[in-house]
Amino acid sequence: MENFTKLKSIVAIGLILSFHFGSTQTYASSMLDDSRSSDGVVDARANSSMDKTISGTVYSTEDGLTMPGVSVVLKGTTRGTATDIDGSFTLDVPDNGGILVFSFVGFETQEVAVANQAVFEIKLNPDITSMNEVVVVGYGTMRKGDVTSSIGGVKEEDFVKGAVRDAAQLIQGKVAGFRVTTPSGDPAAGTEINLRGLNSINGTNQPLILIDGIPGNMNTVAPEDIESIDVLKDGSAAAIYGTRATGGVVLITTRKNSAGRNTVNYNNYVSVQTIQRRPQLLTGDDYRRLIAEEGIAYTDYGGNTDWIGEMLQTPISHNHNLTFFGGNSTTNFTGSINYRDWDGIFKRTGQERLTIRADLNHSMFGDKLRANVQVINRVIKAARGGADGYAFRQAMIRNPTDRVRDEQGNWQERDGYFYENPISRIYEYSSESRNNEMRMSGTLNYNPIDDLDLKLLVSNVQNNNIFGGATTFNHTDTWLNNRNSSANRSANAYNENLVELTGNYSKSIGKNYFTVLGGYSWQDAVYEAFEASNWNFPTDLYTWNNLGAGAALANGQAAMGSTKNKWQLAGFFGRFTYNFDDKYLFMASVRREGSSRFGANYQWGTFPAASVGWRISNEPFLKGVRNVNEIKVRAGYGVTGTIAGNPYLSQISYNFDRGQGAYVGGNWVQGFIPTRNFNPDLRWEKKLEYNVGVDFSFFQDRVSGAIDFYRRNVNDLLYNFPVPVPPYLTGNIMLNAGTMRNEGMEFLLNFTPIKKGDFVWNSNFTYSTNRNKLVNLSNEQFDVSREFFNDGGTGEPIQDYTHRVEVGGPIGQFFVWKSVGVNEDGLWLIENREGEVIPITDAVPEDRQFYGNGIPKHIIGFNNSFTYKRFDLEVNMRGAFGHNILNFQRMFYENPKNIAYNMLNTAYDPVYGQRLNSDLAYVSHYIESGDYLKLDNVTFGYSFPGRGIMKNARVYASGLNLFVLTKYQGIDPEGVSILGFAPGNDQRDKYPTTRTFTLGLNISF
Repeated sequence: MENFTKLKSIVAIGLILSFHFGSTQTYASSMLDDSRSSDGVVDARANSSMDKTISGTVYSTEDGLTMPGVSVVLKGTTRGTATDIDGSFTLDVPDNGGILVFSFVGFETQEVAVANQAVFEIKLNPDITSMNEVVVVGYGTMRKGDVTSSIGGVKEEDFVKGAVRDAAQLIQGKVAGFRVTTPSGDPAAGTEINLRGLNSINGTNQPLILIDGIPGNMNTVAPEDIESIDVLKDGSAAAIYGTRATGGVVLITTRKNSAGRNTVNYNNYVSVQTIQRRPQLLTGDDYRRLIAEEGIAYTDYGGNTDWIGEMLQTPISHNHNLTFFGGNSTTNFTGSINYRDWDGIFKRTGQERLTIRADLNHSMFGDKLRANVQVINRVIKAARGGADGYAFRQAMIRNPTDRVRDEQGNWQERDGYFYENPISRIYEYSSESRNNEMRMSGTLNYNPIDDLDLKLLVSNVQNNNIFGGATTFNHTDTWLNNRNSSANRSANAYNENLVELTGNYSKSIGKNYFTVLGGYSWQDAVYEAFEASNWNFPTDLYTWNNLGAGAALANGQAAMGSTKNKWQLAGFFGRFTYNFDDKYLFMASVRREGSSRFGANYQWGTFPAASVGWRISNEPFLKGVRNVNEIKVRAGYGVTGTIAGNPYLSQISYNFDRGQGAYVGGNWVQGFIPTRNFNPDLRWEKKLEYNVGVDFSFFQDRVSGAIDFYRRNVNDLLYNFPVPVPPYLTGNIMLNAGTMRNEGMEFLLNFTPIKKGDFVWNSNFTYSTNRNKLVNLSNEQFDVSREFFNDGGTGEPIQDYTHRVEVGGPIGQFFVWKSVGVNEDGLWLIENREGEVIPITDAVPEDRQFYGNGIPKHIIGFNNSFTYKRFDLEVNMRGAFGHNILNFQRMFYENPKNIAYNMLNTAYDPVYGQRLNSDLAYVSHYIESGDYLKLDNVTFGYSFPGRGIMKNARVYASGLNLFVLTKYQGIDPEGVSILGFAPGNDQRDKYPTTRTFTLGLNISF
């Protein structure tokens, strides 16, 4: 796509110069030397009495900008002209009309009937097939048709529209196997992403995210500032990034200027949010009815308070993005300013974010040396109250007959276990956070000879965070914990440097085309943090700005702490690609990488990869087959790694412990206690992945897509092993032990059901399935005594784990008492390990069994875009099937036993024909089907024609997270975490997901 943009600019400049300066080779004069052609048709310079004058403007659908230099010809004649610098044209045509032909190199030719129309607005589509698109790969770009690995990419024009949270939501449901969810409605929270399942126990499962080649995250740049996102999915594509790439690699390319582009874009939207689905609790009237009709000993305080409603607000958020493009073919720049002010559905929650980006390009020495400097400065601020997940829990359980304030106007508080006024928590706690991130990078590209490109990349990222939080004298902490106001302050700083030097040589010799890439990479980072807290202040007006005034410091009770760590990573890498006759494709890469996080005996690792492809469609027996544009078979293998999160896990560590020590010479000497064992053999987790796939395109690219099958084995899992003391200093050691396996299938289908006249319907369908298994948890030195580990937690008062991962079994299984009924006393009946039905009071932990799984077996995305003249409509749907969710709300609040707390209005409904009268328990009754199909996003827009300096404008309305088809009874089946080893736990302490409605404006000058 970039090549077409450059070609468009070059051709446009040439045509404009020749047309405007009267060259004898202009389009019109080259066609005719006088006012009449040989067949008697009047050309563009003539104007008979039977002619009429028409005019119009030509736009590109690629970027919405006007197109200079477009050829405009009256079909069957020699009459013609070309659009000027503003993309406008004027032409005399016969009064009886005709057909206009619009053409431009790299774009589809378009024919439009004149009829009675006098003013035209033409939109040209890039003439590019899916296999000719340029995709970003590790340390470079490739034509999609030449790629032999599994790579998914989405361009700017195909991004999800509307009020997206970060870059991940732009491609939600559009890349097969790449799952994106938003489990929290907090405006400060981000998305969760996962590619091809879980791959590590104690390492990261997150993909490596690179913004223009520099590590970052999905929030590093504003979504409006992104041009494309490419995902390296399999090992053969990601291996060139070594130990950082087991979770995949996401390559984000920001918007940059092209030669001759001088425009200003302004994007703005305003949105409102509502809670996705409100829990239905007993009301004050319900309490009084149950007291009167059933004699239930509820306490009636006479009120009728909607505690959740008291927490909620209807937030109005807004977003502004201003982008400047300017310069010429030698020096050009891109500048953008993004300001976002998002409020949350909980009162006193919100976040402000300001992102400024400047990108400057300059070429010299005949374009042999090109320089780029980019600066991204991001400031995130939030001043918040105490509206968090715990406050939401308090709103759920609060007596609905109670009041928010008493007769004196004070907060109404009551005694009770974990029982606090949620509204007082919101207003009697304040916090302020500020994050400043400065990213500076520079690149030099040098072409000493044809086909050789040398590149130097240098970057520095500095991230500084400061936080303060404080309670007032009226906060519940005062009377619950006897703390007369409390405050805390924390700060941390992160500094990361990156230096990369690469050389890329490409050459064509006859039918042979090959590239050779070699490079070196160095990365280091330092993290520092400090925190302190104090309480019992003489006044609560200090908040966090005078920590020393608290009495707890003088009593030796105040807390403080600090930490620092650093790490280095170095790598040498190379890649070779070969293409013979555009039919037989090959790629091989290797990375040799060393990390300070490894043990002394394993400082370096090697990560090889290879893949092959066969473009069957270019063979003689298929080349002439009608409607077959592309069939490519490919297969790949690659090795990647995962590093431990803590930089010092291979090294011994000691800590001073005041609670342990001895009297030495009459003085107490605090203990010097070992906290970590020495392990010089600690190394990276190693993922070996096989991938086979087919890329296809039919019917002039009306139908295209890919299908992939993969298997990935992750060996040498980082696992915290129990060990004897002595000979070891502590009872656990981090070792490389065990194997995990993921295998699955991914399917992508792009198709255009209708493309007729002014109406176009484009669709995109994605499907993925994944199966996983913990193969073993042992290594050559250690055998585990129990071949499983537990994960997840219910919280008080149940206090139990929820999942078990067992050798030979899949990840994500709930491990629970299987409920089969309720006896006449209202107690749960469960099935024990012998298959007998017993009361839950007789059950033992060994009676638990596996029941359901929190990881979906099938994930789909269905995306549709419709355009008709100036109208556009986008409809995005997503779904997940074959999984379960543990509904914490029902488990805690659908049990009438404890009348001290409020509960769901279904709590008194019969369960297995009986009213429940059992203590809170973790049983399978609360594990529900999590299947859902969601109408996730609908965006409707209208584009106005350009006038004057305005090149185009578009207004739109959008709805996000609109409607869901599901049997799940909780707030949102997608509002659960997809990471970790306890998937499917819908926690009760949460910030509920939201539904968003947006009005927006996009305008270009």
